[in-house]
Amino acid sequence: MKRTLTAILAAMLCLEAASAQEKTTRIQKSLTILTDVMRQLDMNYADTLNYEDLTEEAIRRMLMRVDPYTVYIPKKEDDNLRIMTTGKYGGIGALIMLRDSAVVISEPYAGMPACENDVRAGDKLLKVDGFRCTGKTTREVSERLRGEAGTQVELLIEREGEGKPLKKTLTRREIHLPPVSCSTALGEPFGTEEDAKTGYILFSEFTTGSAMEFLNTVEQLRSEHGIDRLIIDLRGNGGGLIDEAIQLVGLFVDKDTEVVTTKGKVKNSNRSYRTSATPLYPDMPLVVLVNGQSASAAEIVSGSLQDLHRATLIGQRTFGKGLVQSIRPIAYDGHLKVTTAHYYLPSGRCIQAIDYAERQKGNKLHRDTAGGILPDIVMPDSQKLDIAYTLFRSHLFFDYANRFRRLHDTIPAPRDFCVTDDMLNDFLDFLDERRFVYETETSRYFKEMMEMAREEDIDSLTLQLMDTLQLRLQPSFREAVMRNKQSVKRLLGAEIVTRYYFQEGRVTYLLKDDEDLRRAMEEIRRK
Repeated sequence: MKRTLTAILAAMLCLEAASAQEKTTRIQKSLTILTDVMRQLDMNYADTLNYEDLTEEAIRRMLMRVDPYTVYIPKKEDDNLRIMTTGKYGGIGALIMLRDSAVVISEPYAGMPACENDVRAGDKLLKVDGFRCTGKTTREVSERLRGEAGTQVELLIEREGEGKPLKKTLTRREIHLPPVSCSTALGEPFGTEEDAKTGYILFSEFTTGSAMEFLNTVEQLRSEHGIDRLIIDLRGNGGGLIDEAIQLVGLFVDKDTEVVTTKGKVKNSNRSYRTSATPLYPDMPLVVLVNGQSASAAEIVSGSLQDLHRATLIGQRTFGKGLVQSIRPIAYDGHLKVTTAHYYLPSGRCIQAIDYAERQKGNKLHRDTAGGILPDIVMPDSQKLDIAYTLFRSHLFFDYANRFRRLHDTIPAPRDFCVTDDMLNDFLDFLDERRFVYETETSRYFKEMMEMAREEDIDSLTLQLMDTLQLRLQPSFREAVMRNKQSVKRLLGAEIVTRYYFQEGRVTYLLKDDEDLRRAMEEIRRK
């Protein structure tokens, strides 16, 4: 018997060694092919090539076959790495976007250099330190806007309504993206007098020090408003650092409670994460709001609090990212952010929704309907493919709000502001000026079907009926706005409020008729 076991063990070791040797041979073969391709290009290609760019592109294409979270970060993108882990960077404090080959300021941050120097949403960037921005990508322009804190950058901008371009000289500052986007006590106008002791925190990302900022916010709400219940809003939170997630959970559950475990191919990827401190709020009633954009560390927090029966989850099923990334240094001061493990919640579930290993087998990827975290109370998704969505996607709310800001110096506070019928009528006239045509997805598909029908053997009477139906499917945008008056007013108002009160103002305004929040307040009253 002993000899048999020894023989089996020896055979297993031989198989393992042979497998390792085969893998090493395959890697060496692949590297040899890549090196030989580069050598042949160098020797024979007709023009001079940029080998650094070619290598970067080859690496990026290769990693796209792995998963979306495994990425190469060359030394020149160190700023991106710092932002990823700390939420800090040197710059002017504004988001930019591309509109018709022009780079436009989409959102300045409150209290940051862009805001303090009256750089507004809608301003078109013509030059950054003499660099022409027209026709460039947002990445190219962003690289020039960022720099060491304390250095200056000169902007030449074009603003609608101004006769000539404006020059702005800004001093870059270390920009810290606050993880707490909004916090308040939920009395009037959000709820009733009974809700005045309920705190609300919109938590946007898990970066270095974010758990401490969350704690400071809770303490501030307790001292200023006497809150004894809390709603944590993780909707739209894409995740971040796992250690920050553990610290946040540790505020509400017992010390040494297992929050999440990670399991990977390499032994040091296997780890159990436990709370390390005595909880400050072990009995505080909790509700957590989530949606389809809540991912990674946000799912660790919400999923563990659900598994430990510590919070009620309300909203929509979360994204389903149960993969752990680690940042590894590589040659020439670059880094590789690589997926090293899967994480598992206290109940043992891994919420990963897509199995990227299937891609390596040549299979089509699909999202597992059991992936993500299903809330205890599921709310309908409020986003509809109606005219409000079309106007938002077409940046027409954005453009109107820019004009509104030029014509009105002030508006009431976000808690009090509302879009009147006169404002709505002015917006409709604005759409007329822009010659806006409302085309639904249905009418677009029907138009394609009509073109196909005319090419096929369809009788004339049927074609006439289809023509009549096509006219019925081409809605009047004014009628469509009136049918969806509340959702149009809500999104238009949010865009206008952002011009005066920035990100926190927008959140505060939208909370006034947030159905998920209303349901959360009902639940926390019951608790």
